[in-house]
Amino acid sequence: MKILIYNSGGGLGDSIQLLDIIYSLREKFGSNNIFYLSAHKNHFNNSLSDYNIQLNELKTDIIYFGFRLWHLFKSKKNILKNNSIEQFDLIVDLQSKLRNTIILKQFPSKNFYSSTLNFNFCNVAKDYISTKFDLKNILINIEKLLNTEIPFKKYDFNEINEKYFNEAKRLLPDDNYVGFSVTQGNEYRKKSWPIEKFINVAKKISLLNKKPVFFIEKNNLELIQRIKGEINNAMFPELDSQLSGPPLVTSLSSRLDKAISIDNGIMHMIGLADIPMIVLFGPTNSKKFAPKVKNIEILDSKIIYNSEDISNITEDDVLKLI
Repeated sequence: MKILIYNSGGGLGDSIQLLDIIYSLREKFGSNNIFYLSAHKNHFNNSLSDYNIQLNELKTDIIYFGFRLWHLFKSKKNILKNNSIEQFDLIVDLQSKLRNTIILKQFPSKNFYSSTLNFNFCNVAKDYISTKFDLKNILINIEKLLNTEIPFKKYDFNEINEKYFNEAKRLLPDDNYVGFSVTQGNEYRKKSWPIEKFINVAKKISLLNKKPVFFIEKNNLELIQRIKGEINNAMFPELDSQLSGPPLVTSLSSRLDKAISIDNGIMHMIGLADIPMIVLFGPTNSKKFAPKVKNIEILDSKIIYNSEDISNITEDDVLKLI
């Protein structure tokens, strides 16, 4: 079974959200049979490579594949006419833009899955269900398309190299740690909760003998120094390690009692450790982007205060969940 997975999302969080889907397909059909095509940077072969999700990368020599109409003609001329791509048994389109789907549809396949235009591009009509708020439904829909059972396999973070867990235990050797992720990666929408509120929450949990652990990039020195100056027992474990990257964040998260985060990539890295979480949302969709973990509390300003302004969420809203 030769499978092509197409992802148009560009962020680390977008890729991490797909881990369960890819992990399930890999367990069912084998890692050697799955190919990956990304419109942006292939994070699975870069910063996410130590999560050990093995994917064959499909190279097309087209940058931002699917995002320009002329990609349709270049695909036909340079790829398909030269027979450089063999037929896939299944193509899984993980996005819903019409242009991208039409271009992807040029690749030869026995079965084609896409939610675009209410699943009209699927080669077999079935009673497919919406995947907007639950990506797990993608597997259910593929089961219907192929008429086969695909057991859901949640990504096992123990796939991460043991060296990261050993490092996490060295950096966080005790108990009563509470993690904080306070910065957003993409600045296109204001998703950050005021840092003053994060600092006040961290101070108050310190009085409960909790140890605040901050996940902040090493180059954000000004913010790190500010937090250090206001919170005596604030910890920044990544500063004391030669290792770095998402697998370290996930391994460190497995040492936490709880984590508090805004909607960002680190939130998804923490979510892979399946620990209790409090996540804060403002303009973005909490139903779509919140990690699917067992114990999670969602504070969404749109729901609580009828506003996209995340700063409307109060410190007491967070503290009463701790």
